[in-house]
Amino acid sequence: MEFRRFDVYADDVNGCDNGCDNNYNNNGKENVSGGKCGEGEKKENGENGDKDEKGDKKPKNGVEAENRDASDGAVCISNGHESVYCMCIIGQIEGHYILGDNQKTTKYEHLIPRLVSVEEDEDTDGVLLVLNTMGGDVEAGLAIAEMVASMSKPTVSLVLGGGHSIGVPLAVAARRSFIVPSATMTVHPVRISGTVVGAPQTFTYFRDMQERIIDFICRNSRAEADTVRELMMRPDQIATDVGSVLAGEEAVKYGIIDEVGGLKEALASLRDMVAQNKDKNNGR
Repeated sequence: MEFRRFDVYADDVNGCDNGCDNNYNNNGKENVSGGKCGEGEKKENGENGDKDEKGDKKPKNGVEAENRDASDGAVCISNGHESVYCMCIIGQIEGHYILGDNQKTTKYEHLIPRLVSVEEDEDTDGVLLVLNTMGGDVEAGLAIAEMVASMSKPTVSLVLGGGHSIGVPLAVAARRSFIVPSATMTVHPVRISGTVVGAPQTFTYFRDMQERIIDFICRNSRAEADTVRELMMRPDQIATDVGSVLAGEEAVKYGIIDEVGGLKEALASLRDMVAQNKDKNNGR
């Protein structure tokens, strides 16, 4: 049994401006992958692992996992049957403007090339998307969601804590979505901060953007458009705004999320999809 481990650093992804044939990453270490875009530095297995027949180290517990970067929140897990890429979307989705240093953010310019790399990686079988986000930039969130929805590899999302605002499209972007019972999801109209021009065109822009979000949610879930609009405009749940706060069971009841479940259920669903995908590719 052969185990593979590799690290991808956020700085390596942003380093593409230096040319994808660069043999060194931003940490000054040699990139044995030949500088392939988004792949980053490859490392051997853990120092405490035994060596296999090829001389490569392998973990004693039969499961390989490597944390990429402390600020990255990503790990690739291989157990000999399938290789799963786990990606976290936490805090606030950072878009065209840099947020403050005291805020936890998910940067879309990091995730988009990472998703491209995972899609093209023949050794990665599926993606587990773990969400605990308060929302953030609408265009950046939709960009990530569209990338996930368009992937050919099996994808599963798991909402922990919260999947609020633009986190709703991110949660439904996966082929199968799960939410733990204690998690919540906030559905509300599009909002903007800063100066707003009081003209009809401004409100038309907001309405059209909101309809694009509703369309994406309904295309990737069982939710009905009229139901989502009604949830967005409820006046009795949020003290300073309109909208709805849905607990885990409610999100499933309205068809936004597929199933209430945790890590065990999400991984089981992903493994089933990976197995079906392999059977299909093998012509079974």
